[in-house]
Amino acid sequence: MYLAYIDESGSTGDVAKGGSKWYTLGCVLVRASQWATTLDGLIGYRRYLKTQFGLLTRAEVKANHVLQNAGAFRQLALSERARHSLYRGMLRLCPKLEIKVFAVVIRKELLTSGDPHEFAWTFLLQRLERLTTKQGVQVVIFHDEGDEARVRVLARRARRAGIAGSAFGAGHVLVPFRGLLDDPVSRRSHESLFLQLSDLVAYATLRRVFPPPARPVQIVPELMWDELGASTLAEVNQRSGGPSAGIVAWPRPK
Repeated sequence: MYLAYIDESGSTGDVAKGGSKWYTLGCVLVRASQWATTLDGLIGYRRYLKTQFGLLTRAEVKANHVLQNAGAFRQLALSERARHSLYRGMLRLCPKLEIKVFAVVIRKELLTSGDPHEFAWTFLLQRLERLTTKQGVQVVIFHDEGDEARVRVLARRARRAGIAGSAFGAGHVLVPFRGLLDDPVSRRSHESLFLQLSDLVAYATLRRVFPPPARPVQIVPELMWDELGASTLAEVNQRSGGPSAGIVAWPRPK
């Protein structure tokens, strides 16, 4: 069984009214049988960050905090190079702990209609359904607090009659997500190291699709996603393509 931790980056609001050009979901997958060992590995690395940067082991680490020197980083006043090193180290930890990751990016400026939140979660649930079906396992979903009702509706719909799109074969077929256990569970990100990691994954994803503006030091450069290495689930976009293995990007530019 897998435990899937999901967090977002960007907004669902209208781009023309000041909303971001993207809406991204980052997914971190941990095998239930390895959860305790993986958590110990994460805590061990956070202790290393405490000795290197003074960051408290239980401090919340989210992409926006790292970028803006906010939250627990405010008093540390770390340099941009130090924050880049910290961010990169967190992603490089994933393959060492046998964590798997993938992400979905909705290019909102290319949408002509529809809800980016629904598109993103539908694509993500499709990929989880295919993964669990092929491996004959089940999954429990944890996501950052907010949008609980909408996420619950989409998950229940997927469990009854999810849609596996043409990326998995010709046409569209109804594929109930039988491997999804119960409703997704909402958690506060500061209480979960895995949710914080999924937030870092989500932001690294969007920078792979939307490169950051030029500056002397890039805290999260365009190729930060590649630091995930063998952790990326390449099968989620093998047929549909995309900017990098493990990233489902939609709509596709014409």
